Amino acid sequence: MELKALYARLNRVFKDVFDDDSIHITPRTTADDIEDWDSLEHITLISAVERTFKMKFKMSEVSSMKNVGEMVSIIAQRTKL
Repeated sequence: MELKALYARLNRVFKDVFDDDSIHITPRTTADDIEDWDSLEHITLISAVERTFKMKFKMSEVSSMKNVGEMVSIIAQRTKL
């Protein structure tokens, strides 16, 4: 999967989890950029991403992710991009 396709697929996950079709993620997107992204929704998001990409994040990765770019980097490594 190309990086562009990965972002497109991940963007659909964000739109579904936050029920907001106006979301457009970038590598620099953080929880501060999405109104409903709180700690509870973060868990829902991580779970949805794991299901979508058929992979699992380590707890240390989940707690240390600072933006979507870091999430994409981990997904790319796990899905052998």
